[in-house]
Amino acid sequence: MVNEAFPVTGMSCAACASSVESILSHTKGVQQAEVNFATELVWVEYEESLSPEDLHEALKKVGYGLLWSDDESGDELAEAQKKAHEEYYYQVKTRTIASILLSIPVIIIGMGFMDWTPGRWISLVLSLPVLFYFGRHFYVNAWKQARHGQSNMDTLVALSTGIAFLFSLFNTLFPQVLLSRGYEVHVYYEAAVVIIAFVSLGKWLEERAKSNTSTALKKLMGLQPKNVHIWMAKDSADRSSLSDNFDVQQGEEQVMPLKWVKEGQIIIVRPGEHVPVDGQVIFGESYVDESMITGEPIGVLKKKGERVYAGTINQKGSFYFIAEKVGKQTYLSQIISRVQQAQGSKAPVQKLVDRIAGVFVPFVLGIAVLSMVVWMVVGGQEMITQAILAAVAVLVIACPCALGLATPTAIMVGIGKGAEHQILIKDAQSLELAHKVDTVVLDKTGTLTQGRPALTDEKWFLDGLEKEQSSVAAIIWAIEHQSEHPLSEAFLAHYQSDYNSSEDKIVLTRFESMTGKGVEAEDQEGNSYTLGSISYLRDRYKNQWNAEVLSSQEDQFRQWEGQAKTVIGFIMNEELRALFALADPLKPTAKGGIDALGRQGLRVIMLSGDSSKTAEAVAKELGIEEVWAQMLPEQKADKIRALQAQGCIVAMVGDGINDSEALAAADVSVAMGQGSDIAMDVAKVTLISSDPGLLAKAFTLSHDTVRGIRQNLFWAFIYNIIGIPIAAGVLYPFNGFLLDPMIAGAAMAFSSVSVVTNSLRLKTKPL
Repeated sequence: MVNEAFPVTGMSCAACASSVESILSHTKGVQQAEVNFATELVWVEYEESLSPEDLHEALKKVGYGLLWSDDESGDELAEAQKKAHEEYYYQVKTRTIASILLSIPVIIIGMGFMDWTPGRWISLVLSLPVLFYFGRHFYVNAWKQARHGQSNMDTLVALSTGIAFLFSLFNTLFPQVLLSRGYEVHVYYEAAVVIIAFVSLGKWLEERAKSNTSTALKKLMGLQPKNVHIWMAKDSADRSSLSDNFDVQQGEEQVMPLKWVKEGQIIIVRPGEHVPVDGQVIFGESYVDESMITGEPIGVLKKKGERVYAGTINQKGSFYFIAEKVGKQTYLSQIISRVQQAQGSKAPVQKLVDRIAGVFVPFVLGIAVLSMVVWMVVGGQEMITQAILAAVAVLVIACPCALGLATPTAIMVGIGKGAEHQILIKDAQSLELAHKVDTVVLDKTGTLTQGRPALTDEKWFLDGLEKEQSSVAAIIWAIEHQSEHPLSEAFLAHYQSDYNSSEDKIVLTRFESMTGKGVEAEDQEGNSYTLGSISYLRDRYKNQWNAEVLSSQEDQFRQWEGQAKTVIGFIMNEELRALFALADPLKPTAKGGIDALGRQGLRVIMLSGDSSKTAEAVAKELGIEEVWAQMLPEQKADKIRALQAQGCIVAMVGDGINDSEALAAADVSVAMGQGSDIAMDVAKVTLISSDPGLLAKAFTLSHDTVRGIRQNLFWAFIYNIIGIPIAAGVLYPFNGFLLDPMIAGAAMAFSSVSVVTNSLRLKTKPL
């Protein structure tokens, strides 16, 4: 099976989306099809025996079409969709302006010179190009739909304007027919042309507004440069050795389009340029703005061996790097793909609205016919005129577009806004469901903490000699450099500068690692060193004077251990020289993030595979009251299910492979962007910068989006529920009011624009 997204052409309303979905779903070889009217995308799951051209041909018969491309990067398809949208927008704009200009004199004649016979002929002449040239697409599309037993917005417009025009044309050519029967002769050219003009104006404004809903996606795509500077070797040098023996002078620079870049090519990035693909630096160094990924505005130093990512911005220096991931494989392309897929997905409420939109047009046609029949029976002297006006008004005021746009436009804006704030939402269902969450379960390591050990405290027994402390630090660095223990990374990072500044480089002649205890070493001068846990040191030196020194530090040990820190001692030549405390530090925004969740009224639980003592110490620092410690991966998932059994709507936040089962079990799953790929694949929401402070913003975004959807649906339904009966003439028996088709056309155009505009308000609301 192939699962692919295609831009759809020719859709004019939500009923069109339902029609496209129905046609593709009933095409042989198609497993599933899902259309999003706001994004004009269709996601199709189809057998490999089918081709995009086959799908296009199935839709072409009804007036729709697909865009596709064989370009793997997707650039050509994106460009084709952009070009098609620009052409369509230009056509709508041209039709609208021309229709309005030609409609103005028709309106003036209709309002002030209704009984002037030459005015009817002038109106007829001006109406012909409006209806059958600038508005011909309404009739063409309606006919294509009717041939296949389908109907959409074009059907309503074509019928309403067609009826008004034909009635007016008959009265212009044969006025004596009605006059001889005692009826007044009226023409409604102005109603027909104004309906075309207003519907076109509404479509123009709607297209402008819809284009603004995808600004986040455009910003992400704008991070990709069009052209790339490639370094090409002058001879056929072995690329595998270039990273070790790279010489700029052995090659020359060429410029090529980004889509031509292949893995293994060497790319040059100069100051101010975007990094085009993912890769590894082999020459030069510079600070790179990675705020797109981390959210941090401070540049990150990139030198030989460091990884760089597409879309990040080089700041000052220049560097050369080998392309490792290109096209759709880059980190940026994956983000863009996820945003596109999320914006194209449907929220559960949208599926109900789609079913309503699918039967909406036939329902409106039935109401229009019923209105005409009733008026023909009870309309009195003006029954023919009133019957036609009522039917036209009903056809015009009904607006499936407002219903169809209510949910997807809000979803598009919400997901786009999330992407701008480093919150990547996989689908609309998660965005809608997140506002119902009442319980948030967070993994500790890598989610609330930085996920790597750091040396947080040190106590020296060197009489304050700074130079001696520096030389001892260099010794510790040399010892830990040979160790494979995870805690060694903390010492290496902390004492890197001391080792580099040390005058005498340490050469170890013996190194022995005791698993779970510590390490022992000797240097070429015969000095002995021991670096290990306090329990090991107590046992190792229990009969020597160091035991008394260690005992004197019990208060310090308890203080550090109470803070969930691991205590390490360093002994040189049988003398205690230093004590160290190591911990997995909290992320700077963890406390603020937990406090924000509490202010939202959410129940916060922390779980961890660590010991109870460590987990409780971290929870206390963060203000979390509920803690589950010493949890195995399957136990984490069981806890999530137990909460759900109690009726809780649970969000699980994690970053590792060991969290993936719990993430899959949760109602809403959130992964840290710098965590494991498996966790991100399972999760429905990814915090790109791995910032726990974004959690509360993600839930706020969900609340705002769902509120916007409800507002949109309320006004769309209320508009149709109130507007259609008034158009049918339900108020006429009480106050003599009959809705003019021109006003109905203006109201219909306004309803779609108002729904999209309300969705765009989400962009301005702070998170």
